[in-house]
Amino acid sequence: MSAVPPGPLRFIGRVLSGRFTARDIDATTARHLIAGLLFTWAAGVGRYWDSPRASTLQHLGLGSIVYVLALSAFLWLLLLPLRPRRWPFVRLLTFICAVSPPAVLYAIPVEQFLSLAGARRANVWFLAIVATWRVALYLIFLIRYAGFRNLRLAVAALLPLTIIIAGLTALNLEKAVFDLMAGLHPSGTSADSAYQILFLLTLISVRLAPVLALLYIAAVGMAYKAGRDEKGDV
Repeated sequence: MSAVPPGPLRFIGRVLSGRFTARDIDATTARHLIAGLLFTWAAGVGRYWDSPRASTLQHLGLGSIVYVLALSAFLWLLLLPLRPRRWPFVRLLTFICAVSPPAVLYAIPVEQFLSLAGARRANVWFLAIVATWRVALYLIFLIRYAGFRNLRLAVAALLPLTIIIAGLTALNLEKAVFDLMAGLHPSGTSADSAYQILFLLTLISVRLAPVLALLYIAAVGMAYKAGRDEKGDV
């Protein structure tokens, strides 16, 4: 009996609450993907609507669409050698889009009614809430849908995060932190504290990257060995 997918809004609600199952993901259709892309676009518009440093692509929300497509392709290619139980690209993309709504927190113009210090603290909290929420959902997805456990789960969770954090921080530092450290923006911006936290996480990620790379190679070897053993038992 084929699975009956929940409606797009209900599906996104199930994902955001961590109640989704592998069957929910497998039962998604183009409607679920489109709904997720719309939420991604809206979150992108909201995030950059008042940012003077955002590009036209970001103001139009198209940057967020490009980002989820690139992120999904990156995760799909990076984790494919780990031999996940299920790993269709479109299903992964649909899930990534479904976790977009929490980013609407970034659209709150805290600098309009808080002091610069207060706005910085608020943005740090927004970053912490959104990042923790999404990472938790990503872990659930890896366990329930990809079927990862033990070493494969640790590598699949940590290696992409270290690479993503380093990449995002490099882009953000160019726009804010390096300027702040150089004294080009003595008054600072409401996002400076969040950028500094990303900078710290990047330093940690650089230290972890070599270890995680070795563990990734080991996990790939173990996954292929397990695959050969399964074929041999058939």
